[in-house]
Amino acid sequence: MLFNSHVFLFFFLPLTWVVAVRLRKAGWHEGFIVWLLLASLFFYGWWSPYNLPLIVLSIAVNFALGHALGRKRSRWLLALGVGFNLALLTHFKYQLFFAETFNALTGSHWAVTHLVLPLGISFFTFQQIAWLVDVWRGEQPERSLTRYALFVTFFPQLIAGPIVHLKELLPGLDRHDAQRQISQDAMIGIAIFAIGLAKKVLIADSLAPHASPWFDAVARGESISTLAAWRAALAYSGQLYFDFSGYSDMAVGLARMFGVRLPINFFSPYKAVSITDFWRRWHITLSRFLRDYLYVPLGGNRRGRARTYINLLLTMAIGGLWHGANWTFVLWGIYHGLLLAAERVLGLHRANKMRALRVGVTFLLVMLGWVLFRSADLDSAGRFYAAMLAPMPWAELGQALTLGDGLIALALLLAFFAPNTSELFARVEPGLVPAHFELKAPRFAFALKPAQGILVGLLLALSVLGMSSVTEFLYFQF
Repeated sequence: MLFNSHVFLFFFLPLTWVVAVRLRKAGWHEGFIVWLLLASLFFYGWWSPYNLPLIVLSIAVNFALGHALGRKRSRWLLALGVGFNLALLTHFKYQLFFAETFNALTGSHWAVTHLVLPLGISFFTFQQIAWLVDVWRGEQPERSLTRYALFVTFFPQLIAGPIVHLKELLPGLDRHDAQRQISQDAMIGIAIFAIGLAKKVLIADSLAPHASPWFDAVARGESISTLAAWRAALAYSGQLYFDFSGYSDMAVGLARMFGVRLPINFFSPYKAVSITDFWRRWHITLSRFLRDYLYVPLGGNRRGRARTYINLLLTMAIGGLWHGANWTFVLWGIYHGLLLAAERVLGLHRANKMRALRVGVTFLLVMLGWVLFRSADLDSAGRFYAAMLAPMPWAELGQALTLGDGLIALALLLAFFAPNTSELFARVEPGLVPAHFELKAPRFAFALKPAQGILVGLLLALSVLGMSSVTEFLYFQF
């Protein structure tokens, strides 16, 4: 069940919300929690009922290990918990990749059955690893299995994040709101959701036809022109941006409809002035996880420059592998690790001059990385880069421009210059802007007034009309 599907918008969401509000108004808090848990399990099982036992097993084992860690801070217990989670993830996501790599290196023929990747396993695995580590560090474990299960399965962020901490999710679920607060949550949530749906349906899905055919052609071994390669790279950069930005907004909006304030996971990453800044803005909760549970435990930047650079490369390589079982993702992560290390060597991660130039260079580096990220394999990526580096037929450029080029340009202009959703709501929602951004007052304050209500309704209507062919979010494959 997709957020951008008719069955979600016209059946699942209204029914889930109406019953949840009734239970909250009646003061039956446990019923509210149980209802949301059942709805979330139904949402997850809609994709494939066969995956439900897996997530239930994961919840039960992690809950038991968390309580054991709460009673006794044991490194062995923590290692057992982390190992259990990684074993599940490896079994379903990486065993074929590791087997093929082993066969290629040794010339053996180890056969492995291809398994269908359970949706969201990368996200709920990291989320539960973080919980186990937090309990080991001294945080009190959640006593209620129902509440813990809802923390893992809460449907707005189950499939593609954000990766949240227990303390970020449960306070919103535990609120006992007055009617006015419930209505305000619903209005703000619907408005944020509408913006995200429009990003996905009206922008990201419109850019897909200008990117996918060219990447698919290269994967088939066909050659493409230099102009087509650059057009596809730019289109995919816009598609991935608005697809993930749209999902992130929809997750925040849906959660807010139920009184939960999820952490911001996407904050205008194409406005970044460096790769360091980019990773503070792109998939913010994944960057936080990699920093707090991998980079810092490895030593961070506390053990000298050489160790810092090694830690950066290892952290980003693992972050790349987390995205997919393919060497393209691993090398994409290493590519970003090298860029982060280079910025530290040159001092560029702290520079604050020539902002426009630095934004342009950062975007170019990120876009070149997206080619590797999107390519089917390393050979395809090599052929795509070769096409991009071939001489550009400048004389034919003016005649070759299409309506699609205008759409790509418009999408990127929005990414570079338009205020993001957090900024739009900054005056409505104090504290919505991530704390590490020292921003001036937003250029446009979005208030839920009649005119804005009409705009939200128009966005919803246009998005629903544009949902003739429902497409998955790109991050669902991870």
